[in-house]
Amino acid sequence: MALLQISEPGQSTNPHEHRLAAGIDLGTTNSLIASVKSGKAEILNDEQGSDTLPSVVRYTANKIIVGTDAKSAAAKDPLNTISSVKRYMGRGLTDIKELGGRRPYEFAEGDSAVPRIRTVAGDVSPIEVSAEILKSLKSRAEAALGDSLTGVVITVPAYFDDAQRQATKDAGKLAGLNVLRLLNEPTAAAVAYGLDKKAEGVIAVYDLGGGTFDISILRLHKGVFEVMATAGDTTLGGDDFDYVIAKWIMQQAGINETEKDISHHQMRRLMRDACAAKETLSNMDSAELNIELDDGSNWSGHLTLDVFNELITLLVQKTLLPCRRALRDAGIDASEIKSVVMVGGSTRVPQVRDKVADFFQQQPLTDINPDTVVSMCAAIQADVLVGNKSGDDLLLLDVIPLSLGLETMGGLVEKVISRNTTIPVARAQDFTTFKDGQTAMSIHALQGERELVSDCRSLGRFTLHDIPSMVAGAARIRITFQVDADGLLSVTAREETTGVESGIEVKPSYGLTDTEIETMLRDSIEHAEDDVTARMLREQQVEAERVLEALQAALADDGGLLNAAERKQIDVAANKLSELSNGNELRAIKDAITELDKAATEFVARRMDGSIKKALAGHNVNEF
Repeated sequence: MALLQISEPGQSTNPHEHRLAAGIDLGTTNSLIASVKSGKAEILNDEQGSDTLPSVVRYTANKIIVGTDAKSAAAKDPLNTISSVKRYMGRGLTDIKELGGRRPYEFAEGDSAVPRIRTVAGDVSPIEVSAEILKSLKSRAEAALGDSLTGVVITVPAYFDDAQRQATKDAGKLAGLNVLRLLNEPTAAAVAYGLDKKAEGVIAVYDLGGGTFDISILRLHKGVFEVMATAGDTTLGGDDFDYVIAKWIMQQAGINETEKDISHHQMRRLMRDACAAKETLSNMDSAELNIELDDGSNWSGHLTLDVFNELITLLVQKTLLPCRRALRDAGIDASEIKSVVMVGGSTRVPQVRDKVADFFQQQPLTDINPDTVVSMCAAIQADVLVGNKSGDDLLLLDVIPLSLGLETMGGLVEKVISRNTTIPVARAQDFTTFKDGQTAMSIHALQGERELVSDCRSLGRFTLHDIPSMVAGAARIRITFQVDADGLLSVTAREETTGVESGIEVKPSYGLTDTEIETMLRDSIEHAEDDVTARMLREQQVEAERVLEALQAALADDGGLLNAAERKQIDVAANKLSELSNGNELRAIKDAITELDKAATEFVARRMDGSIKKALAGHNVNEF
């Protein structure tokens, strides 16, 4: 018998006012979509009753196939069947090629920074492949709910950078979805856990999926979910476990060719069988292997849990480094963590659970389904954002994973928003011109923890024109960085005296190197002392340049105030500073600036006297 929904007077949602929303977990291996039905988040199944959709797309001459059928065809049609495309989102062609050996695809050469994969249906980008997965999920939701979706929330790894987040939003737009928000996966898991357990205190969310790893430290208090710190690795996941198993099988089966020479079909079969063995070893002590080789023969063997653990030990240890960093950033010890929530299918691996238990000194929580928890929380958030439910009892406070700043003179980075700042956030800082008469300023937005531009990631550039012509340092230019709830950045620059303004919504070029995100913070720690020294050196070099330019302008105007001996003394000091400013001796540059100041002291005094006399000319002292 059907039950009637009963609400307080005036608080029921009219049918025509109820908007359909969904939460999407766009995963590396599998994707899910959930929606709130009768006040409860539920995973939406396909016509066959399956809740997961394999994140695999196959391109044929006549149609595009998504999901289970595409996955089953991967071994026989590897070049046209794309899986784990999430690893390629927001990356450049050069970076993809570095990963290319891991996936049997052919990438098209071209002028675009966005990589394109060659298929029988034409070249496609990772964004287009992801859009096909999202289209399939959209169709599933609309069939299950009986109407079109008003909006969706898509989850992303916390350590996705601006390019990867923008690529995800672009894929949603291409799929015809109204993307209400991007939600960090670990935050979604913590929300689901908090709502379910009514928890208070500090929680760690260990999220190891098919292609990415995140660790987030959150404080839960009275419905507020505050991310204290986050860290991770966007190129580490269950795919890497499959890969080391595949390499081991190659050695055991006597496949001696280098990976580059292995056929696409063979590599696909190896990765498929390796994944199956990994899943078996989550519950068994041994997995039987029967590998079909290119010559038509078969190799049989078995992989024990002990050997599997040995193969993946370094990979599991690699996930603990970001855990240490996140605890340090949060300013807490592992003993202060109340609970550890496990998210992602790869957390089913026994060694992962054991190592996490040892690190955090407690057994992690595994009673929540690691595959569905993220999409269900996204559905709850989507339901709030479309207006079906008040969000007063739920507040999500996420953070940015890497500092944002801009380039200043000398190739230095001035941080405007520091890492682990809660979003959304807006921060402004005032800057000025470097040269006399400067009428434009180039703004270069960067992301990273290092002191020099060359060591950080470029996000975008724009130019502020029509600055009034003034002496150096007189203009006041306010630059504002704003990060929205999706973690996407916009930058504006405004000259305060005239109100002239310019800005960009940063859509960074796809060109992130394979190891950049995962090494940025580690490098910032390892090179902290060197970075400080390098920054001090560049600042002194910039100061030397400023002093020399100002001196040359002054000599051009009032050089006649000096006799030959005085001019020679200044020229010698200036030449010495010019020569030293190109070197790496910080103390020598400082001393040379001091020497030049001393040599020019009398000249400066005479110029000042001359300026005062000029200002007083024609006036009586009583007027002042």
